[in-house]
Amino acid sequence: MASSASLMVLALLMASITAIAEARAFFIFGDSLVDSGNNNYLETTARADSPPYGIDYPTGRPTGRFSNGLNIPDLIGKQIGLSESPLPYLSPDFNGKKLLLGANFASAGVGILNDTGVQFVNILRMYRQLELFEEYKRRLSGLVGTRQANRVVSQALVLITVGGNDFVNNYYLVPFSARSRQYSLPDYVRFLISEYRKLLMKLYKAGARRVLVTGTGPLGCVPAELAMRGNNGGCSQELQRAASLYNPQLVQMINGLNAKIGRDVFISANTQKMHNDFVSDPQAFGFTTSEIACCGQGPYNGLGLCTQLSNLCPNRDLYAFWDPFHPSEKANKLIVGQIMTGSNEYMNPTNLSTIIAFDSKI
Repeated sequence: MASSASLMVLALLMASITAIAEARAFFIFGDSLVDSGNNNYLETTARADSPPYGIDYPTGRPTGRFSNGLNIPDLIGKQIGLSESPLPYLSPDFNGKKLLLGANFASAGVGILNDTGVQFVNILRMYRQLELFEEYKRRLSGLVGTRQANRVVSQALVLITVGGNDFVNNYYLVPFSARSRQYSLPDYVRFLISEYRKLLMKLYKAGARRVLVTGTGPLGCVPAELAMRGNNGGCSQELQRAASLYNPQLVQMINGLNAKIGRDVFISANTQKMHNDFVSDPQAFGFTTSEIACCGQGPYNGLGLCTQLSNLCPNRDLYAFWDPFHPSEKANKLIVGQIMTGSNEYMNPTNLSTIIAFDSKI
């Protein structure tokens, strides 16, 4: 017969599980903009597990986030009331009641297409992230039962950020890439959108009912592209053209999906415009530059990886970009601010604060 002490421990455990379950779970899919450390556990070169990554993170140490500090999922998690960020799914610490907070399946280097990021070898491609989500649901059912697991998933917020690598690390990776020989840019964009639609429908069929979908940033204006393809300090026009073709079609596709489903499951975030605001006028947002990365080397600190041998700026808050591709923590905060409260030109059909207020009344 169980002792009163062990029964008390069990009761406390169940109470804590119930309390966590009352908070909204959060699931994250996509690439390095939202990877919180899955690639630390994979044999890949797409990693952010060494200094100076994480220099401004609460622990001061690298975590696998491609940031000087907090990334977009961390900041959204705080806004929706999570006590801590969902762990990377591959983390050995991801078990027990941690499952109720949600999970991060994102993996740096991936794209919509399976052939994107082949140079990084062993990464969690999107089909694999969705397989792991199904595995996660089975694990959660074992913890709280199938009915409660389905409830956690259906009431969760889902974030998916993918697409930029399909241009940077596929179509434009090398001159005359396989995909660029196969498709003109407009046809490639249409192909990507059709493949992305399939991914979003798989998420819906897996039980996701609130999915935040981000577009690409201003692909041609990141320090890496200024260094490699820029024109006398200007953005790469070809990559800017790709972003300007892709992002409106993404919104159009999302509107079509919502119309087909009959409710606003998918919410699109115009991250291109969010980025463009501080790229075009960095001083208005307290940055001294939106061209030079804080950490890197070469022109604009845009070449190679951010390592301990790189140039490193003393004040990360003055830089819109942390490394050649990724926003600084301060830039991430600006982006999440627009996701939470931005007008319709940033968020479609409405911002996340409005969605959360609406859901709380159901």
